[in-house]
Amino acid sequence: MAALLESLQATGDQRRYFHATYQRTTIAVAGELRRGGFADAEWVERWDIAFADLYLDALRAALAGHRPARPWEVAFSAPAELPPLRHVLLGMNAHINFDLPQALLAVITDEQFDDAALLARRESDHRAIDNVLASRVAAEDDELASISGPGSTLDRLLRPLNRLATQRFLREAREKVWANAIVLSRARRQGPDAYARVLRQLEELSAAKVTALQAPGQVVLKLGATGFGVRLPGAG
Repeated sequence: MAALLESLQATGDQRRYFHATYQRTTIAVAGELRRGGFADAEWVERWDIAFADLYLDALRAALAGHRPARPWEVAFSAPAELPPLRHVLLGMNAHINFDLPQALLAVITDEQFDDAALLARRESDHRAIDNVLASRVAAEDDELASISGPGSTLDRLLRPLNRLATQRFLREAREKVWANAIVLSRARRQGPDAYARVLRQLEELSAAKVTALQAPGQVVLKLGATGFGVRLPGAG
């Protein structure tokens, strides 16, 4: 990730904004792992790697001139003149909404989804990540403000509200992610065709959310109206 960031920064690529934010968040998760903040650190580490690999695969595909999954294609092709915060939110939506349910399935078997006690521990660690993300919101907001400037008077007035809203929206999205992972597990049991069909649904929903967030206006306020995250049909 560090090598890729150096390359993105050297070329002035707008994808550097999300990449740098994600790298700092990954470092924060590693710190929480060392601190013993998870019930099953070994599982969280495997999950975190699977999650990061999905993003890195999409980025490398795009850098090589190939088309990544649709949510990433939309996020990566966003106009360069959008504010850095907008690029970060586009990447967050693609990564959380589309990649995170797949990462959960990479480290939770269908049989384990039927084990209520084990699943409760996994869900607890999933929620524990929320605390790490919430702890990063203010620092990331300050980092982006230092890059793009303080913004308009309205932007400055809304910053405290945006920070609180971002924390709430992250929790909301991750709750939907957990429900979507259960739907994907059900589809996986039915066979490759059923799983591919549901994954395409998730891809379309996630891409539509990223597309909608490119429209002009206060993006966090838009999320307040439309909600953060996506929900597959049949997700609880």
